[in-house]
Amino acid sequence: MANHKSSKKRILVTIKKNAINTARRSAVKTETKKALAAIATGDKAVATAAVRSAESKIMKAAGKVMPKKRAARKVSRLAKKAAKIA
Repeated sequence: MANHKSSKKRILVTIKKNAINTARRSAVKTETKKALAAIATGDKAVATAAVRSAESKIMKAAGKVMPKKRAARKVSRLAKKAAKIA
């Protein structure tokens, strides 16, 4: 248990940050799954909108929850799959 006032404050900040990061990570996974499901339907308009939404969530998480290069790779792969729809 923390004894110093600053240590107690840091514990509170850590708890908040952990909750925010968990939510961000979860949102990225959810949006990615939605985008992949939209791509699987074959409807280009719906897939494009879903990929755009997923891209937004992924890039907001870049540098915070995941490395920037991983985020760029995820976006690139989603865009590539969406582009394959005829």
